[in-house]
Formats: sequence, C-alpha cells, structure tokens
Amino acid sequence: MKTLSLKPLDKNTLEEIGLQWHTDPDNTSYIENEAVVITQAEADAYYEACNELYDMYVETAEYAIKNDLFFELDIPNVLIPMIKQSWEEEIHWHLYGRFDLAGGLDGKPIKLLEFNADTPTMLYETSVVQWAMLKYNGYDSNLQFNNLYEAIGENFKRMITLGEDTSGFEQMYEGWKILFSSIKGNIEEERTVRFLQDIAKSAGFETSFCFIDEIVFSQDEGVFSQGVNYEFLFKLLPWENIAIDEPELALIMQSIMENKNAIFLNPAYAVMFQSKRFLKLLWDLFPHHPLLLETSYEPLKDKQQVKKTAFGREGANIEILDSSLQSILKNEGIYQNHKPIYQEFYELNKSGDFYYQPNVFYAYESCGLGFRKGGLILDNYSKFVSHLID
Repeated sequence: MKTLSLKPLDKNTLEEIGLQWHTDPDNTSYIENEAVVITQAEADAYYEACNELYDMYVETAEYAIKNDLFFELDIPNVLIPMIKQSWEEEIHWHLYGRFDLAGGLDGKPIKLLEFNADTPTMLYETSVVQWAMLKYNGYDSNLQFNNLYEAIGENFKRMITLGEDTSGFEQMYEGWKILFSSIKGNIEEERTVRFLQDIAKSAGFETSFCFIDEIVFSQDEGVFSQGVNYEFLFKLLPWENIAIDEPELALIMQSIMENKNAIFLNPAYAVMFQSKRFLKLLWDLFPHHPLLLETSYEPLKDKQQVKKTAFGREGANIEILDSSLQSILKNEGIYQNHKPIYQEFYELNKSGDFYYQPNVFYAYESCGLGFRKGGLILDNYSKFVSHLID
C-alpha cells in the first residue's frame, strides 16, 4: 500500500474546525500526518462492497426476526418488542452506520470485520478533517471517497419521504423536530452529535440539543426538553447499554414507541446489526461469500481466528488465537460478560510496522471512507488517517 506524507494541521486549527479530541492520552496526535493513496477502482470496490453487505444485513435481519434469534445475538429481552416494531414500521429509518473492513488495497480482497450500526463515531474526522488535511496540503479536496455530509442529509429527509426520491421533502415536512443528545463529559461524542444536528438543520429540520440526563421521557406523552415535545430523538447511547443499565427507561421508550409519540434514532433494530454475533448468521445465510470471513459461536477448527464479544468497542476484549487456539495477542476490557464470537483471522493492510483498517460509512448507500492505523488489534490509541484518490 502507498501512503503520502502531509503537513499537520496544528492543534489550534483542528480546534477551530471543531476537533477538540486531537491528542491521545499518551500525548501523541490522534490525526496522522499522512494519507493512504488509493485508486478510483479501489474506492469503487469499497463502495460496491458495502452496498452489497448492507443488503445482506437486511436479508439476514429478516431471518433473525422470523426465527426469534435474539438470544443467540445476545440481545436483552427488554429490547425485543422495540426491535420488532421498528423493523415492521417503515418510519423507523436507519440513519447511518460504519463498516469496518480489511483488505481492498493492492489486490487484496475486501473482507467484512464488523458493522457499527448503532452509535458509530469517526464521523467528523471522515467528513471534515480529512477534507481539511488535503486542502491545507494543496491537494484537490474532492479527490476523496467522501460525500458523507450530503448522504446523511439526504437520509434525514428520507425519514419524512420514506424512499429514494427526497424531492418532496419540503412539501411533506410539517415541522417535526429532532432532539439530539449525548452524555455529558465526552467531547468527541458531543461534537459528533452536534455535527449530525448541523446536517439535519441544513436538510431543513427544526432541531435542538440537550444532554441525555436532561431529557424528560413520558410514556404517555413522549420526549421533552425544556418543556418542548420532540417527534424524533437521536441518542448517541447504545441500545444494549440502555437495556442493561437503564431497563426502566427501556420500558418507557417502548411505551413511547407503542403510543407513537416519538421515533428513536438509530432505530432499535440497529442493535441486531451491531451485535458481532450477527456475523455468524451472515455466514450461515451466505456461506463462503467473498466479502465474509467464516464466523462461529464456537472456536473454529485449525484456523487462526479472532475471539470477540457480541458487544464491545475500541478493541476491548479482543483476542487473536492461532490455529491450535493458543492466544497470540489479547486486549482486556469491560465487555467480557457478553457472549463470544469466533471470526477467521484476516490481516489488515500493512505499511511498515503499522496496520491500516478501511472504514466505510453507510447512509442509504456507501458514502465515505477513512482509515484507522495502529497495531495488530486497533484500540482507542489508533490514529485517524486520511485518504487520497490518485
């Protein structure tokens, strides 16, 4: 793979364009001063692969719901009614997600590692920072696979128009408001949510922001902030966390959905996509598909593999096993109580001592590419790397 050195954006500039989380806890820069150089054909292949993968996710979700496979996916029971309702009613629109991949460069086949479908971050870096990096270094900032802002804006409109054609949005929109929310004290998550709010406002929605602990949830009347009732709530809080940590809130949200007082984003069915054990269902329905890696609820025989948990983030509770199931590398974490999954090992793209993971955002279609760079297991110290289509 080919990389290109870039002049760095200084901290003040990064903060001026909205990226306050530019420095990792070890005092190194989170934004790497380089770009991965890809061809148009490689960009097109990422685009096509993730469009196809999303269609496979939809077909597999139908299968999971029809066969009541929620226990297998490690999904808490309290979420099941909301998953079914949000899947059956067309108005619960999946706003955006992010596919984490391997391969796709230098002729190496693309493989799916997982799909962050519920609360993906890296949105601001992919949409804004890499565009600014190329522009600052004198490159044509359009030479990217990156129409993330526009794609999510169109998908906000589809929450009203419910189809590919969004031209009727202005005629159909009747002032329904979106409340955007994140937890207090996490600047990355707050900025991500406020960025989504900016996109929704540009699309034409009335919006507001408040922290999650300031929202009033009423099972009979819906979602309120400062006395104002909102028809939509975007919450950057994983569904499984709500179910496990706030089961009473989950029941109230279920009543709100049943009473049709509010719509929650991303919809509850996104938690099925988010479960890494969904990868096993994909393999069952599409065995040996070229975009997939063999995955099982049990250890694979005679194969190097990666053990993950159904829900987990930033490389926590990931273990690489050799073909005799001996541990090669392991990251500890807080997700050990979730059920395991075993996925065939597939090496990430590599340059020098570092590995690069392509991450493709999806909002009705594939719409933006960025890379993460780090060690064999990418964790919360991994760096963001821009890309350039040459």
